[in-house]
Amino acid sequence: MDVTNFLYVAVAAGAIAIVYPTIKDLFKKNKSKDTATQESQPPVNAAVLPLQLQAYERMALYVDRITPQSLIGRIYQHGLSAVDMQMTMVQSIKAEYEHNVTQQIYVSAMAWEAVKTLKEQTISVINQVAVQLPPDAPALELNKQILEVFLQAGESPAELTSQIINAEAKRLMK
Repeated sequence: MDVTNFLYVAVAAGAIAIVYPTIKDLFKKNKSKDTATQESQPPVNAAVLPLQLQAYERMALYVDRITPQSLIGRIYQHGLSAVDMQMTMVQSIKAEYEHNVTQQIYVSAMAWEAVKTLKEQTISVINQVAVQLPPDAPALELNKQILEVFLQAGESPAELTSQIINAEAKRLMK
């Protein structure tokens, strides 16, 4: 198995790692909702709901900003080396994560885990692709190969994570 195939498998495995626990938890929650009565559910705190929705909005924005397409669009400058581009993308992902880390208290553990997994997987793919390039490769080559990996992997992990975040935010508004 060559490195490119390994990267495709890694992206697919990451997507499965994000989706499987989420779907399993959703089925458990729906089953428990069906058996529980409305009176047994605690009332939603009106002061916390706006903070929760804002946290889900910030997580959705973070997920969008760390997609390879978004990162490349914001960071790429003509003349950058692949190594510089790699370091800048990874720094950007980590800095934005650290900026949003406190939002985990307002989102579900499942949503937060999906965001963390996406962050780690995106960094991993960037680093794995960068290692395969010669040290003097231009950033454009790194960008092209990263986009190829994510495009050929099928449904993107970022898209799956966004779906989780959106579904949970909508559930809060019911």
